[in-house]
Parts: sequence; structure tokens; C-alpha cells
Amino acid sequence: MVVGVWKVELHIPYAQNLKDKRNILQSVVTKTRNRFNVSVAELDYKDKWQRCVMGIACVDSEYRKAENVFSSIRKIFEETGSVIVVKENISYYPLED
Repeated sequence: MVVGVWKVELHIPYAQNLKDKRNILQSVVTKTRNRFNVSVAELDYKDKWQRCVMGIACVDSEYRKAENVFSSIRKIFEETGSVIVVKENISYYPLED
């Protein structure tokens, strides 16, 4: 079993205020949570309306499956066009019995 953690910095070009940012992020987070069994949290830049750092965690039986989940989530980000991935870091942690 493996735990994957994806820390991703996003640019939100269409947000004109914090309310716009929250609406855009809520839409992306809802799509992500509905399609995949992951945990999502806003980690940084909570007071900036065009920046965000999100943390996404996934637990799966194999490294490749977790990697595919993150890849699919990135595609959701790209398809919506409302957020742009600026920087990302993915870490995997094996769980021993």
C-alpha cells in the first residue's frame, strides 16, 4: 500500500476577488472529489485571489495507481482552464503491514 501526496501551486487567472477564487476552487475540488477518492485541502495563499497551494492525498494499493490518479486530476485542472499548474511536488510513502 502507498500514500501519495501532491502539493500543487495554482494560478487562477480569472479570479477578480476572493469570492471568485473560492467559487473556482470549489468547482475544481468538487469535480476532483467526485471522480476520485482523495483528500483535498487549501494549504497556502488563502488571502491571495489569484494564487493557491493545494494538497491532495491518495491512498492506493500500488504506486502506479496513485500516480495515475494524480495524472487524471491534473487533466481535470487543464480541461477546466480556470486554474493553471505553476509548481508541483509529488511524494510517495510506502505503508508496511
